[in-house]
Amino acid sequence: MRKLLFALLFFGFTISTSAQNTPEVGDDLIIKAPYAQTYKHVKFPKLNILTKRGKVANYKSVYNNLVIVDEVITKDDGSTIVILKKKDGSKFFGFLSEVKANYTKAITANELVVVN
Repeated sequence: MRKLLFALLFFGFTISTSAQNTPEVGDDLIIKAPYAQTYKHVKFPKLNILTKRGKVANYKSVYNNLVIVDEVITKDDGSTIVILKKKDGSKFFGFLSEVKANYTKAITANELVVVN
C-alpha cells in the first residue's frame, strides 16, 4: 500500500512539472529581440518582403510586444506550434494579423518570454 501511494504521489508530481511547459490558449507572451539579425523560431516575414511592402526593413517594431496564444498545434514529432496575435488587436507590420512560432525552441532561444 505504501509503494502504491508513493508511486501515485511521484506520478502526480511529474505530471504537474511537465504541465508548466505546455502553452494554453490565452497565455500571454512577450516578443523579445533576437540574438541574430533575424528571428529563427518566430515566423516573421523576411526583411526584403517588408521593404517591398513599403515598411522599414527591421524588426524593432515588434520588440517587447505583448501577444496572446490564439491556437496550439502539436505535431507528430512532438514539437508545439503556437499561433500568436497581438493583445491590443493591431497587426504585425501593419498587414499580418497572426504569426506562427515554434513554442519550445522560441522560449529556449529567448525570442519569446512567458508573462507571469
